[in-house]
Order: sequence, then C-alpha cells, then structure tokens
Amino acid sequence: MSEEAGSHEPRRGDQLAGVRVVELAQWVFVPLCGAVLADWGAEVVKVEHPKGGDSYRGLVSQGIGQMTGGVNHSVELANRGKQSVGVDITTVEGRGVVHQMVAEADVFLTNFRPGALERLGFGAEELRAIKPDLVYARGHGYGVRGPDRDAPGYDATAYWARGGMAHVLSPEGDGFPIGQRGAFGDRAGAMNLAFGIAAALVKKARTGEGSVVDVSLLGTAMWQLASDVMSAIQGQAPRARTDRLGMLNPLVNMFRTSDDRHIQLVFLQPDRYWVPFCELVERPDLAADPRFADITVRAEHRAECVAELDAIFAERTYAEWCALLSTLDAPWSPIQAVEELLTDSQVVANGYVGPVDHDSGAFVAPAGPVQFDEHPPLLGRAPEVGEHTEQVLLEMGLDWEDIARLKKDGVIT
Repeated sequence: MSEEAGSHEPRRGDQLAGVRVVELAQWVFVPLCGAVLADWGAEVVKVEHPKGGDSYRGLVSQGIGQMTGGVNHSVELANRGKQSVGVDITTVEGRGVVHQMVAEADVFLTNFRPGALERLGFGAEELRAIKPDLVYARGHGYGVRGPDRDAPGYDATAYWARGGMAHVLSPEGDGFPIGQRGAFGDRAGAMNLAFGIAAALVKKARTGEGSVVDVSLLGTAMWQLASDVMSAIQGQAPRARTDRLGMLNPLVNMFRTSDDRHIQLVFLQPDRYWVPFCELVERPDLAADPRFADITVRAEHRAECVAELDAIFAERTYAEWCALLSTLDAPWSPIQAVEELLTDSQVVANGYVGPVDHDSGAFVAPAGPVQFDEHPPLLGRAPEVGEHTEQVLLEMGLDWEDIARLKKDGVIT
C-alpha cells in the first residue's frame, strides 16, 4: 500500500467525477441521496425556491433539528457538498432554466410527487425527451403506481408506520407503538436510491441508455424487514423480541451488568465459544454441566442457562466486562449510548465522523458508511439558498443581461 493510501485521511471521492446531477427535492430522503452522490464526487446542483429555499431549512424554527453556533446541522447533513440555484419553477421562464440545466445533466433527482412533476413539466417522459440518456431518479413514499402514488409520505408515515417497522419493533402491551428516530427511513432510502443511480450510470456508460430509477420508503421498509415479511408469508406474526427465553440458543442474548448497563452476546456457534467463555469467567463447572453440554441440551435448559449467565454478568461492572470480553475471540458487543459512539475507537480509527469547514465555525458530522480506497469522504458544507445561481447560469451559457432580467422578474435569486 502506498504511503498516501496508508494515511487514511479524508478525501473527496472521484468515483462519480464528471457526473452532473440536477436535484429538485426537499426535506431529507432524496436530498440525502444527493449528498451521498456529492461525497462520491458528483457535481450536484440543488434547485430551490428563491425565497426560503428547501422547506427543510425552516424546520429548525419548530424545534425540529439541531441549530448550534449558526449552523443548521440537519440541513448541512442532507445538503453537504452541493451547489444551490434559486429558481421559481412555478414560472414558465423558471421551468425553462431548469430544462436547460437538465439538458447538460446526467442525473435528474427528485422527490416531488408524480402529479406535481407532470404538471410542472418535469415528468420522466418530458425530461428524457430533452436528454434521452438521462438517469431520471425519484424517491417517493408509496411507489409510482397504485391508488396512493400521489399521497404525501414522510418516513414516519410511509416507512415507519405503514411499512411495518413500528409494529415489529414495539413491545406488546405498551399501549402505543414506539416512535421512530429522526429520518430513520430517509437515510436507508437515500442509500438505496444512490445505489440505484450508480447502477443506472454503469448501464449508461456501457450502452448509452438512460434509466428511470424508483425507490420508495414503503419498499425500503419491506426490504429491511424481509425476514419478517418472509415469516408473514409463511403464516407467522413477527413482533419485537422481548422474551429473553424466546431464542433457543441462550448464548444469543443481552445481559445486565452490576451497574445496570448491558452486554450483547451473539454466539451463533455456541459450541465453539461456550467452553472458552466458561474458562474466561472461571466457571469450568458450567462447561462440564451436562445440562449445557451442547447446543441441543442448552436449548432444552435455556432458562437455567440464562439464569446462570444473569448471575455471572451481575458480578462485574460494564467497564470490567468490556475489558474482560475484549480478550475473548468471540462475537459480543457493549450496548452503547449514541454519545459514546463519538469516542468509540473504531469510529475514530475509521473516520465515521468527519470534520466540516463552515463559515460559522468548523463542526463534525457523520461521514456515511461507504469508503473508497480506505479513505473516508471529505465532507463539504451545505450551500446557502441560491448561492451558486449566477455561477451555474453563466456556465450554462447565459450572459449577465439574461441573469439580470431573470432576477428583475423574480425568476431567480
């Protein structure tokens, strides 16, 4: 490995260098996809309304999202590395500007609903008539066919509620399903859409043909719950696993430490790890106990096995268990709080949180899970509304007189 590759410093991706993306999208799901494409080296031009821009920018005023030191962290995460062009697409001239941008683009990325896209002149057929090899990518709540194709959908509705997530993950008897974490389904859907776009670009490079790429939040949920969906197909009703004796293998379980923290064991090859574990905790009697001799009898006596392990784990603190189990070559993990991730040795070593330079001061943000050539991505800041309007339009061939007229008419910022 070269000295440069061995440094593992963040660097801008070049996998999609030369790929131009026009993004007409708001909120989180599809803009996050655009941010991922920018991380991978694409030039992503975000089209926003001249006044106020993406509605997501204003959500912090409702107490949703994080705002610290003049930095809207939620907007930064969803829009990093992009350019912003302020265009009023409700005007004929504004739509014409975007059509010109599409004519020079490789990808059109949107989460506007199908009816709105067709009404505004940004449907797949119309844009591919302008650019026949265009990769037309859209993210939506429920899919582009069916009675709810035009229904509004956020991840809390299309993904978490309707997609079965809340039902499967909520313990029975709690009265209400648990609420989802922020943008939980949006981030999964964004990666799916970025994957689909990358595949379509490979096809375009090979054949010269464009594609229409679709990803829905509903479909994303069903893919993530595929094991549960398959159980439902077979007539079973999956729910959250809260019964610690529900697993036939008692060595796939969570255990409470003396200071009320938890450790997760996942000994899916229990006979391989049982004896070394018993030796580690200085309980050779358990290894010799006929009730726990192998996977079959441990399943028959799983209640007794869990009880023994509960007592053992209650003898040490969380920190003591982490230190002790770190000497065992077996699959286990501490159950961490999110704030502990920031200093986790593996997070730090792999650059899973990276720095962002910003006019209001540098900050750090999640870097995304995909790395190329052993380098985390170099994270850019999000643009201000319309920050790059003049630059982009000049590159398109408009002159200053055209730009001044469009500004005067309120078409652009």
